[in-house]
Amino acid sequence: MSGGDIAGLIAAGVFALLVLLLAVPILKLGGVFDEVRSTIRSLSDGATPLMDEVTATVTTTNQQLKKVDGIASNVSDASANISALSSLVAATVGSPLIKVAAFSYGVRSAFSASKKPATGRRSR
Repeated sequence: MSGGDIAGLIAAGVFALLVLLLAVPILKLGGVFDEVRSTIRSLSDGATPLMDEVTATVTTTNQQLKKVDGIASNVSDASANISALSSLVAATVGSPLIKVAAFSYGVRSAFSASKKPATGRRSR
């Protein structure tokens, strides 16, 4: 064997040793990737029922909001009707009440004026 052959064998041995040293971290990295894959799979399996529950909750919430919207619309209509009714009552009853109050004030003033002695005259 010549010196070049020995150097080649040494280089081949060093290269094989280097490959073996690098194989260990690569195998461990493969194990890490397997764990990551299984974790992602379990998260995906758990997320699907959760998304189904969220969808059901949103659907139920939308139905309840439609009911609340109907109730709010009915309350708005009722308050408009009450406002119109109060305006009608004020127009119907309010004007005659004002007239009656003015008339009663006039009558009271007339009676109280007739009971008071006339001012400007003095009795001795």
